[in-house]
Amino acid sequence: MSTAQSIVGRLAPAHRRSAVIAGVLIVLAIVYPWIVDGLQDLPLIGDFVPATGSMVVMLVVTMMALGLNVVVGYAGLLDLGYVAFYAAGAYMAGWLASVQFEDVSFHFGSTVDDALPGIHISMWLVMIAAGVFTTIVGIAIGLPTLRLRGDYLAIVTLGFGEIVPQFVRNADSIGGFDLTNGTYGISPIDSLGIGGFVFRTERNSADLYYWTGVALLLFTVFCCVRLRDSRLGRAWIAIREDETAAGAMGVPLMRTKTWSYAIGAFFGGVAGAFYASFKAGAFPADFFFNFSIFLLCMVILGGMGSIWGVLLGGMILGYLNIEGLATIGSKVQEAGLDFDPTKYQFGIYGVIIVAMMLFRPTGLIPERRHKIEMEEGVHDTPFYDVQHEGSLTDRDPTDD
Repeated sequence: MSTAQSIVGRLAPAHRRSAVIAGVLIVLAIVYPWIVDGLQDLPLIGDFVPATGSMVVMLVVTMMALGLNVVVGYAGLLDLGYVAFYAAGAYMAGWLASVQFEDVSFHFGSTVDDALPGIHISMWLVMIAAGVFTTIVGIAIGLPTLRLRGDYLAIVTLGFGEIVPQFVRNADSIGGFDLTNGTYGISPIDSLGIGGFVFRTERNSADLYYWTGVALLLFTVFCCVRLRDSRLGRAWIAIREDETAAGAMGVPLMRTKTWSYAIGAFFGGVAGAFYASFKAGAFPADFFFNFSIFLLCMVILGGMGSIWGVLLGGMILGYLNIEGLATIGSKVQEAGLDFDPTKYQFGIYGVIIVAMMLFRPTGLIPERRHKIEMEEGVHDTPFYDVQHEGSLTDRDPTDD
């Protein structure tokens, strides 16, 4: 049996197992707000169970990590400025669902009082608008930069990632016009809601945002799966493996790479708008370079190109950042040791990534095809045999 046949044979049962695991995880995710209190009462592990509000943040960063995985994991383009799309989505929510432009009074499907000044559009529409806006931003950034490769591309994306936060911090007076409210940010931003049912005014507002976050994450996963298995996804993988060979085989490099940048930006924008609504504000302090590196660490930890891996890596690092390190620190101090891991969080993340590179460079859950190829090996025909294959000396005498 050839290597290709072996891979196909092993992928079939793996797909069935993945479907079963996905179904179980979806059910657990849906019922989590109802069982979280019981889990937190359990001995030993109860203190480590995240609250529903923390889970919302974990879902948001995991969604952004999946968007970054489209760029880094599928197309192999090192993007160090992904925080720019997060910021663009959050400020899009601030412009379209707050009192930032108080000289204007426009309401469409919003959950706030019609007498409130400013632009107030339904947050559901704002999230779509944020995704479209960041897609356009991704294309605008990608067209002049994606002709570069490797380190040069990383440096340019890093530059754009630094330009956007600087812009929002200083765009409080553009010819006398206040666009971003400077370092104070835009707040409050409208809540999600349906008609008169406003999430933020409900007792279980965190639960409502959590279920919305689960739905957005599932939508992102579905899109990533469909994209990975599409013609465009195969073109991305070809570029990732060998850009020169992909171009020689007819893959339109610029258009294909720009699509990856634009689609990855879309998910970052939607996540940014959703998180701005949950947090009720868009603040420039959230959009630093470290956040781009944090998302990249999630992709590396889980496995570049692996949807399951990025989900796991995003949830792990998201938990450590939100609650995990603080909980571990409190337990360590209760044991009598004077050590606060939150002071060394990025050092700890760095140690985790270095350990992964040394002991499991393909990530916690590697991309399935890549994993099988590594296990099976690639049985190429030796060059000598290729030269003499089909020659008279190799013919079977019984063929005559």
